[in-house]
Amino acid sequence: MEFKELNFHPTLSEGLEMMGFLKATPIQTEAIPKILDGKDLIACAQTGTGKTAAFVLPVLHKIAIGGETKGVNTLIIAPTRELVQQIDQQIEGFSYFTNASSIAIYGGGDGAAWEQQKKAIRAGVDILVATPGRLIALLNSNETQLDNVQHLVLDEADRMLDMGFHDDIMRIVKQLPEKRQTLLFSATMPPKIKKLAGAILNNPEEISLSISKPAAGISQKAFLTHDDQKTPLLKFILGSGIYETAIVFAGKKDKVKSLERDLKDIGMSVKAFSSDLDQKEREIIMRDFRAKKVQVLIGTDIISRGIDVENISLVVNYDVPGDPEDYVHRIGRTARAATKGEAITFINEMDMEKFNRIEALIEKSIMKTNSLPNQIGQGPEYEENARKRKPSSFKKKKSFKRRN
Repeated sequence: MEFKELNFHPTLSEGLEMMGFLKATPIQTEAIPKILDGKDLIACAQTGTGKTAAFVLPVLHKIAIGGETKGVNTLIIAPTRELVQQIDQQIEGFSYFTNASSIAIYGGGDGAAWEQQKKAIRAGVDILVATPGRLIALLNSNETQLDNVQHLVLDEADRMLDMGFHDDIMRIVKQLPEKRQTLLFSATMPPKIKKLAGAILNNPEEISLSISKPAAGISQKAFLTHDDQKTPLLKFILGSGIYETAIVFAGKKDKVKSLERDLKDIGMSVKAFSSDLDQKEREIIMRDFRAKKVQVLIGTDIISRGIDVENISLVVNYDVPGDPEDYVHRIGRTARAATKGEAITFINEMDMEKFNRIEALIEKSIMKTNSLPNQIGQGPEYEENARKRKPSSFKKKKSFKRRN
């Protein structure tokens, strides 16, 4: 479907055409007409499918045709400051011709940023994009009223519940008018999401697109490695000169920091991205990464859903994620918007069972090899039934958890 078929407000349609947005993605094609009809919606769609525009564009259309609004018209809640910023940036781009206003509200800044946010809300804003915690703080300080909210959007709802925001979400919902349109977007649809939807949505329409399937443009492969081979192999891959930009995912924060030190000599600019950084430092790193001043970004799953950077050449899973869904979100940082990209995973002996679960989820067997560069040596053999290969190791791990 082309955007001109959706009959948006003329100013919005003109802006989309000037920005080169002509054809809607599948999630936009299915969601936008339902949102324009005023229906509540629960949509399951992974990152990189254009879902932000799927809810932003119809909201901007309604604001444009409704004229001046009183107070906050639309509240968008997202789990992380990076995602909040990303959504607000897209709103700014799409709303350029409609004069709709928006503000991003998130924690991690200094007192001056907090005062600036409160001042902007007092001045009036059409769309408020916020993390749950910071929005609760605003409500506690009586700095914002949500009496006139017509649209509530929950983005990455599954991740918000995973992060423990259920009670905050329900507290926020109680501050909103009962008569409103509620849109819930989630990358996965576990029972807890369905329960949340049943509590806050009214007779919703449902959309489910390509659940837990990586984008077709991602070339996936895996190297079988011993732990001491991972860093030399990563340096070999990144130092090859093939990749212009890359994101490396590690399982733990201390590994992220050590990899930043280890990769200083590969001939590429490398930065670690972690929760230890303050907000200004994080924003500078992301700005430099978008501008390709930083070529390699290293992080944990904090960046698997919360950033939107185009043309990332490579994603490396230095450690196999424990949750198969996180694999999909990690590698979804490349091959966005129908482009192509590459995803490489390092699998040690203890992570083979984890990777089996990933392949079961995505319903695809990934090419694996233990033939590493000569100077690194041979990797371990892959075993489909890895859980039975070292039963004593698994037993020890489980008993350790019970003792602690």
